[in-house]
Amino acid sequence: MGLGSLEARSLADARRKTLELRQMVMDGIDPTEDRCKARSKRITAINSGITFKEAAERCIEGRKAEWKSSKHADQWKNTISTFAYPEIGELRVDQINTSHIAKLLEQEIKKKNGAVEGTFWNVRTETATRVRQRIEVIFDWCKAHEYIKGDNPARLKGALGHLLPKAKKIQKKSHHPALPFQRIGEFVKDLREHNGYSALALELLILTATRTSEVIESKWTEFNLESKVWVIPAARMKAGKEHRVPLNARAMEILEHLKTISVSSYLFPGSLHKEESHLSNMALLSMMRKMPKYSEYVPHGFRSTFRDWAAETTDYSNETVELALAHTIKNKAEAAYRRQDQLEKRTVLMEEWGAIVNAAINKNENLSTMIKSS
Repeated sequence: MGLGSLEARSLADARRKTLELRQMVMDGIDPTEDRCKARSKRITAINSGITFKEAAERCIEGRKAEWKSSKHADQWKNTISTFAYPEIGELRVDQINTSHIAKLLEQEIKKKNGAVEGTFWNVRTETATRVRQRIEVIFDWCKAHEYIKGDNPARLKGALGHLLPKAKKIQKKSHHPALPFQRIGEFVKDLREHNGYSALALELLILTATRTSEVIESKWTEFNLESKVWVIPAARMKAGKEHRVPLNARAMEILEHLKTISVSSYLFPGSLHKEESHLSNMALLSMMRKMPKYSEYVPHGFRSTFRDWAAETTDYSNETVELALAHTIKNKAEAAYRRQDQLEKRTVLMEEWGAIVNAAINKNENLSTMIKSS
């Protein structure tokens, strides 16, 4: 049997392959027959197809490297297993058509009392849209691996788009419940009554107008305490762009205290027994649930609290405030004008915000009392 062209295989590789083939003969294996069996097995696998569940698992596994964190893989697995597997999980991908996808997206959603709330697509439009998009990606993967032919059955611009109402027309806009900025001082004063890393992490989130993941996953290497700047790497930012955060006086107090008791590369370690873990995604929300007066609000809502305060009580431009929130500017002209991140302006802005946040705080409070384990 041939070993291929000399241009495609080096002499050393050819010698190694020859030794392998000789060993196979010595073991009673016909190399030619073995190669034919392997080729036949590949062809059979393609012809027999794979189930949607198998395709989804392989597709997700293959995409892990391009995702910023493991939570993306978990989100894919959870939504697909919850909404797609019961309907099409055991079907071969080459047997699934647009009607299967439409049925999946129009499955009934029931309330806790058993009453029908409506269809998945109509009452949970945002989640249903994500599920459809993920199914479309999985079928694109199947097409690339020759498991299906023809159009992608989950493609909304294809036949499926004629079977479902447009998401933009039916989707109800929902916003993260935000505490009115007039109550922020009161909230932080009450927050100081609680101990533990979660309370400090939540206060730092408020003071910096950042997101939950940006705070709980923060590492000491991201902070320049001398310059009073926190540089969040692009890989951890929603927009995929590095974000510089000016640290106001109260934020610096928290950081300097945390530094004296640091036991981890993370600012907010998740466990005293696991040095390289950080607080969970639910830690800050759980902290707020311990404060009944504010149970209707969520951590992400504090970004809106900051935005409302800046818009209603200051003269800072929309551009400066949007930069402070690390928002992507959709207006092309404004985005083109933005050449710098206005760190100096934002430093003053965040100091003013810090003063508002601390307005109701007792100046003599001992910070160390907040770090005791909950």
